[in-house]
Amino acid sequence: MTSIEQVATLATFGSVWAVLAVGHNLADHVFGQSDHQAASKGAPSAAEVADGASPRRGWGACLGHVAQYHLVMAVMLGLAWAVLPIQMSWAGLAAGLIVSAVTHALFDRRWPVRWLLQHTGSPDFAELRAAGMNGMYLTDQALHQTALLVSALLITVL
Repeated sequence: MTSIEQVATLATFGSVWAVLAVGHNLADHVFGQSDHQAASKGAPSAAEVADGASPRRGWGACLGHVAQYHLVMAVMLGLAWAVLPIQMSWAGLAAGLIVSAVTHALFDRRWPVRWLLQHTGSPDFAELRAAGMNGMYLTDQALHQTALLVSALLITVL
């Protein structure tokens, strides 16, 4: 038999996951980055580094985006926490947002996404940019959603 505590945990997880999913789309595509951040956060390319560009270039734009993104996410989670009877702790919230921030910054540097595709048998998908499809973007979004699932679990159980 399921206890009320188990139901509350499941409801919290479902609520947090929904807020993170909606918040992600809002933060990644609307309020969470400028055009400059979007264009610069993955710089430099491997070819640019080979030509002497600093591999640190682009981190400022990336971290600016990650900060804006997580401000939007924190506001969304705070609103849900304020109006819904969901069980979250400050420790869980901090852990979930830290995992999200670290993974988001890593994935948005772009080279880890390309490396993953090239080393898991999908190098052509990494280069796909046709018919409205972009393999790097789709993989980036799948990885963000996976990280947000981990974040939702942490927020729920800690």
